[in-house]
Amino acid sequence: MAKPGRPGARKSSGKKGPTGGTGGNGRRALEGKGPTPKAEDRSWHVAGKRKAANDRLEAARSKYGRGGSGASDGQRRPAPRRRPTDEGEIVTGRNSVLEALRTRIPATTLYIAARVEMDDRVKEALALATKRDIPILEVMRPELDRLSGPDAVHQGLALKVPAYEYAHPLELLDRIEGRGQTPLLVALDGVTDPRNLGAIIRSVAAFGGQGVIVPSRRSVGLTAAAWKTSAGAATRVPVAMASNLTQTLKELKARGVFVLGLDGGGDVSLPGLDLAPQPIVLVVGSEGSGLSRLVTETCDAVVSIPIESSTESLNAGIAVSVALYEVSKLRAER
Repeated sequence: MAKPGRPGARKSSGKKGPTGGTGGNGRRALEGKGPTPKAEDRSWHVAGKRKAANDRLEAARSKYGRGGSGASDGQRRPAPRRRPTDEGEIVTGRNSVLEALRTRIPATTLYIAARVEMDDRVKEALALATKRDIPILEVMRPELDRLSGPDAVHQGLALKVPAYEYAHPLELLDRIEGRGQTPLLVALDGVTDPRNLGAIIRSVAAFGGQGVIVPSRRSVGLTAAAWKTSAGAATRVPVAMASNLTQTLKELKARGVFVLGLDGGGDVSLPGLDLAPQPIVLVVGSEGSGLSRLVTETCDAVVSIPIESSTESLNAGIAVSVALYEVSKLRAER
């Protein structure tokens, strides 16, 4: 009986002398692949894709140039951009989807569950999507569950809303001045309620304002809820995004725009505001903490709205509406 050897070991031929080589066939494997390329040089890596996108953007700018007035000395400003972490959202539920379609919120796809119960809301949603040429996709319920998220109740209906493309604050100012208008802007400092943003956009449209500025961090963006509250005004009033609100306000001041903060403890009273005919950006803070320290220090003046009781306060949307009305009234009188 043969004696078992070590598993996997080669059996010796018993011959003495030099053994045969590979003839150089394994030399290439021993040489290695060289140094690891940088992340941006790897086309499949996130950094590589970002570099390729930036190269395409720069090539397009070099070929076609940048339009718009007010940019001097060849300075190029960032193109309108989306909030970096926001790729859009899904509106779920029959009432929410129908309301979004009625208020003409921009949408890219209407999802409907297979064999869904066709009530009046579903029928109207399908009719509105068809009228606006919004693609309609019928999907199985597990797929709709995945799109909507674990906590959402979609009721067999969901609407995809793309991410909003924000303007650049200085390009927004360029367009206003190019039309020969006196700038009247509103900037939000720490406002996180989308309904407040929607109400502010609606007030800006009603009282002759030309735009809204929101910070890129710790602030509300133009979500579907803000679109609905604006009642269609968001299609007419551009929203710009500032990477640093304090720095943006300083740049607006350098262009001749007066920065006026809204605060109950302000040292200037709103009625009869002397600066009303001038280019203005009104800055409103959150209802809880108000204006931040750096923004307050940047303001040319802090304006207060007189109210009957010192224990009451106005939320951001109402305060902006009152201030815009007073400014528009004073501009009309003068």
